[in-house]
Amino acid sequence: MSFPKSQSEWRTALDALPSTPEKIPAFFFGHGSPMLIAGQKVTNSHMPSAVGPEGDLAKFLRDFGPALRAKYKPKGIVVFSAHWETIGVRHVTDYGDRNPLLMDYFGFEPYYYQQTFESKGNRALAERVVLLYKEAGEEAKLSGVRENRGWDGRTSPPRQGPGFDHGVFVPFKLMFGDKVDDVPIIQVSIERSSDPEQNWAVGKALSKLREEGILILAGGLTVHNLHDRKQFSEKSASPNVTMFDKAITVAASKSHLDERKKSLFDLMKHDGFAQAHPSAEHFVPLYVAAGAGEEGGVQVVSAIYSAPTIAFGI
Repeated sequence: MSFPKSQSEWRTALDALPSTPEKIPAFFFGHGSPMLIAGQKVTNSHMPSAVGPEGDLAKFLRDFGPALRAKYKPKGIVVFSAHWETIGVRHVTDYGDRNPLLMDYFGFEPYYYQQTFESKGNRALAERVVLLYKEAGEEAKLSGVRENRGWDGRTSPPRQGPGFDHGVFVPFKLMFGDKVDDVPIIQVSIERSSDPEQNWAVGKALSKLREEGILILAGGLTVHNLHDRKQFSEKSASPNVTMFDKAITVAASKSHLDERKKSLFDLMKHDGFAQAHPSAEHFVPLYVAAGAGEEGGVQVVSAIYSAPTIAFGI
């Protein structure tokens, strides 16, 4: 089974996505790292140039965003990130006319803390999200601009405050530019759990939004091991990790829902999972997207190592 890895291949896959504004697919995508917007070429041997501003992921994101807008003309965007986890209660941003940014990284040069991404929220959309969760029997609440949205527990030292984390604003800068003033964006927290079913339910509860003109995006990475950075490069990663990464697109492509769901859940038992993910937060957004688009077909839009993009609910 072959999946798109080169720019020509993923552009063909993007073109092949059906133009269905009446029922927009939900997408898992690789959100990358702050190095996507680096001011110079990335040369670290264990953080390959592929993750930098001229690498494959950055090139893909620059193609991905315009394609989404052209095909689906979204009325709003609901985004999930690996960097906002809560337990038992979904937090939904309600930031009004200007979404703040949370620079949830440390040890970077001043350039990275001077970045901007201008966007707005929407109270009606945020309240709609909360209502859908409550209808699904889940707790949810609005999170305002004056509230601490909760620590990103994967960052040391932890960052506090409101705002979109780098799993949102970094890829969105490449996808949509430095300013989005015509489409409201809200972020929703994922469930801090390694149970696939829980985050599948997080996405499934919002599936109706896809028929209301809302684009659902869930960002993470399929390989994320900051303790063993050689795993970030396909050339230096262990065989178990590269096999695991390839198994993800195969599992997601199963045509029957029950088979697809089992195959996706079984990925967390794969021999390469623990080495690819010492903690599961970067992987479980895959289940959020799969849950939101569980009914319908699946298309692997790109198979970039550690950062694929998969459309669910076609």
